[in-house]
Amino acid sequence: MPKLLLILLCLGVQVHAQNTLRVSELSASAPDTTFVDPMTAGSGNSSYVQPLLPHKMMATQRVFWGPKGLLRIMNVAPLTVEGREKELDVRRFMLIAHQVTGYVTLAGFVVQGILEAKANNATGATYDQLLNAQQTTATITNIAYGTTALLSLTAPPKLIADRRTASRIRLHNYLSLIHLTGIVATNILAGKAAQNSEFRPYHRVAGLTTFAAFAPALIALKF
Repeated sequence: MPKLLLILLCLGVQVHAQNTLRVSELSASAPDTTFVDPMTAGSGNSSYVQPLLPHKMMATQRVFWGPKGLLRIMNVAPLTVEGREKELDVRRFMLIAHQVTGYVTLAGFVVQGILEAKANNATGATYDQLLNAQQTTATITNIAYGTTALLSLTAPPKLIADRRTASRIRLHNYLSLIHLTGIVATNILAGKAAQNSEFRPYHRVAGLTTFAAFAPALIALKF
């Protein structure tokens, strides 16, 4: 699980860099007119045509949904107006699921904190029971967290970037880097704390930092 989280961290750093560039270029970037929406083209507006894909996409989105993405090459998701409409429905479903699993993850953080606080004051069989419960909760939370991240990273892209949500996207990305780094550190320190109690305070700080960044990140972005 820590290895998977490290991979997600690397992806998150790359996505953050691309999103920062995208947000800064929103006012200057021209739409990709390689793919034209015929409904918009026939509206009488000769100065602008609706692109089927945004000018900038996350690397993880481009792998699957880009002009030469895997789903395009395999003809699973042809790049057409009708196809993009279906993709936007898929996007909405995936990002609703992203929010749901995000709240499950948030609840897992809370339960872990409560169990850890009780375990610190417990001894004997009670301590073992609380420790096992905490480890089980941590596993469920990690799975929920990984699912939350993958749903966001692999969802189909919007039609165009929205300048109105640029500030919230930027805040969400910064907080995502913090809590992604935090959950990796928390998992690494959890293993060390189980062997050496001196690591417990550091594990607690990493967990609190992760929670403090994850909660507002979940609230900051409305899809």
